[in-house]
Amino acid sequence: MPKNKGKGGKNRKRGKNEADDEKRELVFKEDGQEYAQVMRMLGNGRCEATCIDGNKRLCHIRGKMHKKVWIAAGDIILVGLRDYQDDKADVILKYMPDEARLLKAYGELPENTRLNEGIAGGLDEEDDGAGDDYIEFED
Repeated sequence: MPKNKGKGGKNRKRGKNEADDEKRELVFKEDGQEYAQVMRMLGNGRCEATCIDGNKRLCHIRGKMHKKVWIAAGDIILVGLRDYQDDKADVILKYMPDEARLLKAYGELPENTRLNEGIAGGLDEEDDGAGDDYIEFED
């Protein structure tokens, strides 16, 4: 059997998650960038996102974020637009839920954007029907 020459296994590669971005500065979009909301994950480091300008784009998760920053459907992300491909973009940054709420408060995101930290298009807490929480059965 050959000797192990590596420095460790899977857990070493993951590293310690020591809250490296505990309180980071809020990053706003620049030229060639756009805010987007993830519609669905496609696998292979890609996702489908609807940008604030109304276009649906196929987004590629950059290598620095791959397997380190987990992106799910409904997340608000910052994408870098490609000048040679309008239907594709690159994910630059994922906003934490509190950062996304701040962006909406600053007016960077439109008012109709849902920030429910879950599946895009889910129910909001403000929906009517709050009285339908329980059902009474007759004996």
